[in-house]
Amino acid sequence: MINKNLTDNIFELIDRNRSRRGFIRSILIGSACAAFDSITSGTSVAAPGDPGESAVSFVTGNDRRDMMYQVLKPLERKIKEGIRGKQVIVKCNLVGPDILCAPHVDAVRGVLDFLKPIYKKKVILGDSTGRIYPGPMGTFKHFEIHNYLTLPDEYKMKLVDLNDLPTKVQWILDDNCHPSPVNIIDTFLDPKNYIISLTRFKTHGKGVVVTLGVKNIVMGSPISHYRQKKAAGRNEKVFMHSGGHQNLNFNMFLIAQKVHSDLSVLDGYEGMEGNGPTLGTPVEHGVAVAGTDWIAVDRIGTELMGVDFNDVLYNSFCAQAGMGQSDRSKIRIIGPDPADYVVHYRMHDNIRNSP
Repeated sequence: MINKNLTDNIFELIDRNRSRRGFIRSILIGSACAAFDSITSGTSVAAPGDPGESAVSFVTGNDRRDMMYQVLKPLERKIKEGIRGKQVIVKCNLVGPDILCAPHVDAVRGVLDFLKPIYKKKVILGDSTGRIYPGPMGTFKHFEIHNYLTLPDEYKMKLVDLNDLPTKVQWILDDNCHPSPVNIIDTFLDPKNYIISLTRFKTHGKGVVVTLGVKNIVMGSPISHYRQKKAAGRNEKVFMHSGGHQNLNFNMFLIAQKVHSDLSVLDGYEGMEGNGPTLGTPVEHGVAVAGTDWIAVDRIGTELMGVDFNDVLYNSFCAQAGMGQSDRSKIRIIGPDPADYVVHYRMHDNIRNSP
């Protein structure tokens, strides 16, 4: 059974383009059915329905590294169970040269401090950045800019450019609502990996609104071929934008059925507001959020940023499909009440100045 609210939202988005694109409703129904067939038959996400109560850890403070450790500590038992027999991958959100464009190196240290006594294998820390300007600025250049290169000397871990790894084809929609292939990095699809999403609170432009845990994983999973000569620098993350902001949200929802984080960690010690994810300005916030339900974590993250969760459409779609808990009354907070620590982040100019 297709979730009626979800399909109504999808149709509303597509109907905005109907006169220009000439979409056929029956094709969309088939696409929606296929999407939900994938959900109910796969193992990556829950079937549509109420996922039950989720626990989200929340801390405040003035020491970023310690906050990252403390926000994970209440989840230790569940994390230890989850990482058993798996390869831990810490996926950082590296999208530009400004210091606000990535998790601070001390946020990374805090996560690695937590993992050190409970995980004896080598941790992989990676990203698949699509930002290669100005000049040759791939993932390892981002590692350098954000002071990650010393981490392998401090911890049992390895830095990896995920764009160098194999891929599998998944399917999204192009701007004519036709099936379109996109190459998703195997790391995000392999059930033998335990994926930790680490990003800071950031605003974003139209269509996305905010960058938090879900976006970090979903938009990190398509490959950027900047090092493969045969692909001549093609960045497949761009394919997700086919059809504009409306299709972007649905394409993110489609890929979220295949990839997800096992643990989502949000660094709100210092966030980014305004013209994020690369040109924003700092927000002193002093908070951190973590949980094994990526939708619930983003739900609390948006609340702390003063953003309506339902305005973040890709998250709303995933929640309606039962891929995580967004009902605030069913999210149990471990820590103080987030309502007492809300900071209303200034939105991107192209949202604030919209009619």
